[in-house]
Amino acid sequence: MEKQGPGTLRIRQVLLLFVFLGISQAGSEPGRFSVAEEMQSGSFVGNFAKDLGLEVGELSSREARVVSKDNKQHLQLNRNTGDLLLSETLDREELCGSTQLCVLHLQVLMQNPLQFFRIELEVTDINDHAPVFLEKEMLLEIPENSPVGTVFLLESAKDFDVGINTLKNYTISSNSNFHVKMRVNPDNRKYPELVLDKSLDYEEQPEFSFILTALDGGSPPRSGTALVRIVVVDINDNSPEFEQPFYEVKIPENSILGSQLVTVSAWDLDSGTNGEISYTFSHAAEDIYKTFEINQKSGEISLTALLDFETTESYSVIVQATDGGGLFGKTTVRIQVMDVNDNAPQVTVSSITSSVPENSPETVVMVFSILDRDSGDNGKMICSIPEDLPFMLKPTIENYYTLETERTLDRESLAEYNITITVSDLGNPRLKTQHNIILSVSDVNDNAPTFTQSSYTLFIQENNSPALHFGSISATDKDSGTNAQVTYSLLPSQEPHLPLASLVSINADKGHLFALRSLDYEALRAFEFRVGAVDAGSPTLSSEALVRVVIVDENDNSPFVLYPLQNGSAPCTELVPRAAEAGYLVTKVVAVDSDSGQNAWLSYQLLKATEPGLFNVWAHNGEVRTARLLSERDATKHRLVVLVKDNGEPSMSATVTLNLLLVDGFSQPYLPLPKLAPDESQADSLTIYLVIALASVSSVFLFSVLLFVALRLCRRNRAASMGRYSVPEGRIPDHWVDISGTETLSQRFLYEAFLMGGSGTNEVKFLKPVIPNFPPHDPGKEIEENPSFRNSFGFNVQ
Repeated sequence: MEKQGPGTLRIRQVLLLFVFLGISQAGSEPGRFSVAEEMQSGSFVGNFAKDLGLEVGELSSREARVVSKDNKQHLQLNRNTGDLLLSETLDREELCGSTQLCVLHLQVLMQNPLQFFRIELEVTDINDHAPVFLEKEMLLEIPENSPVGTVFLLESAKDFDVGINTLKNYTISSNSNFHVKMRVNPDNRKYPELVLDKSLDYEEQPEFSFILTALDGGSPPRSGTALVRIVVVDINDNSPEFEQPFYEVKIPENSILGSQLVTVSAWDLDSGTNGEISYTFSHAAEDIYKTFEINQKSGEISLTALLDFETTESYSVIVQATDGGGLFGKTTVRIQVMDVNDNAPQVTVSSITSSVPENSPETVVMVFSILDRDSGDNGKMICSIPEDLPFMLKPTIENYYTLETERTLDRESLAEYNITITVSDLGNPRLKTQHNIILSVSDVNDNAPTFTQSSYTLFIQENNSPALHFGSISATDKDSGTNAQVTYSLLPSQEPHLPLASLVSINADKGHLFALRSLDYEALRAFEFRVGAVDAGSPTLSSEALVRVVIVDENDNSPFVLYPLQNGSAPCTELVPRAAEAGYLVTKVVAVDSDSGQNAWLSYQLLKATEPGLFNVWAHNGEVRTARLLSERDATKHRLVVLVKDNGEPSMSATVTLNLLLVDGFSQPYLPLPKLAPDESQADSLTIYLVIALASVSSVFLFSVLLFVALRLCRRNRAASMGRYSVPEGRIPDHWVDISGTETLSQRFLYEAFLMGGSGTNEVKFLKPVIPNFPPHDPGKEIEENPSFRNSFGFNVQ
């Protein structure tokens, strides 16, 4: 099988346009060349290009080569010179036997475009065989009363040469009684006849012997000899005669050995030994003796070798009946061999390609010829392929076919085709031959990479280490080889303020994503970008996918207390009327956490109190309330330390210190608090660092409070109709409060405070609750009925 180059594959795409041109060329007069048999391999035969008027360069560019139906390479073509050279030593007798004109029919196949040229190579005979007698000694019994001029048949010699080199003449050694004459039988075989020149006398000379010589017409001539012995017998004046002068027999070529073909019969009027007849083949070729056998007594001819119609279609043999006195008669038997369907069709591949690009239209895949050695319907053939394949067969000339694609192929649908070419004859029973070829569909870059997801959502824990691998993307390409090699890249961000190049990077080969720096949830909670996947085909194809990166919060921020302010200048003092009942709202600790989720769920706990059991702190909202009724025995000044803790893991916390002053009423002059005991001052120093950190936030907080109070004054009517406070939404534990969201505080408060002018400590002079104007009523009763106004700052809870 000759390997096809890339150029051949491209030219095959238009091969169909040249098929009919090839048919026209093949139907023209064939090129004729002649060569003598027995010439050595490589001998020059002729110049193909010159004789047919072709350019020598065409032979190489169109990949010309010699093909034959029997797939035997008798000749080879030199594409560079156009010379035809012998591929092997030819034996004319082996190729053509006794056929006078030995002509080999060959073709020169030229591709790109497809074209055939017929060649007839005549193998001429040389005198390389001498005549040979099958029997080296011949015995003739001649009656003594044979008249002068009587003719006696002699066995002929066999010469495998033809023409002038074949058998030409017979001679005998010198004698006075006989001479020899040459005759030609119906099948053009030359045989000798012995002619009696002088009457025989048994009593004078009962036996003769001489040399029979066969000469051919070669130069120099060759010869063969045989000894002829003649025995003179007594008188026998009747020769045998056959019942029929001609017998014709038809026999199938698949007849079994020993089959009886025909029985010839002759009679003789003589009696005794002169009337006893024996049957023999006369002047028969060697293949007759190998194939048939005659019973000398009965004349029955039987088969001794298998017949082959494709080798020999008929046999002609002379049967001689000889009596005991040496007289004979003859008849001709013609045996006609009938063809049976015993040869399956043969497929000979002249050109084949193993791979076709998937986008190639109507491409020639294979050029082949078919041959059936049978005849008639047994030799007629039909060629087919399965109907469900995108291929078709096209006949060209002299049982040559091309296998071509019907349409463009798709490698992604089917990358390989197993094509079975079936050649069946029309005999009975039908014989068929199948030839399988495997055709691969080579890939072209016709598929863009496809991401496994149209968008990806990836999570990164904040405070990550740089170069952290936080996820991967993946794209597949239905193509193969380099066309399926995918490279990943980050596409330019559509957000101009997003520093994407400093945030993430991507592994171009595997699609792994890496965080380039540590991320902070509180600074950047999520961002998104697009990634591209490009294959390595030509031209390249690409696709895009959206990647959204979500930063997962960690508990890395402690709660921050918004109220009361914790600064080092003056402590915050809350006024509590002694008439307050149990559950009276003293104040509310307000804190926030920059984290989110459960990391921002805050709980409040009374960590330290001057008088335990007098005040308590609500865990879920930070409200400080009286635990019981106040009495005159309770101390005037109280100090509370409240712990604010988030729900993170591990949790983080902050503390706030509250100073409470019990007063008989809001009209009582404010008494400054005495200095704290040494142990209390020491406790205050524990929070000084936190107070310093929060000082910068206090100004913002005060501004927010003033703005908030202004807004609430505008909406006081609405606030009066609302309930005391609302419970936070969502599933939050009883002792937690969720302060995450857009608002700073979970509940809204209104404050209106009046400070003493020129006070260095900014102590509260008096407080005025923001309440609407009502008719005169009992202040004590109002406080009991409306606890929302019991706060020393007079904040209104909604």
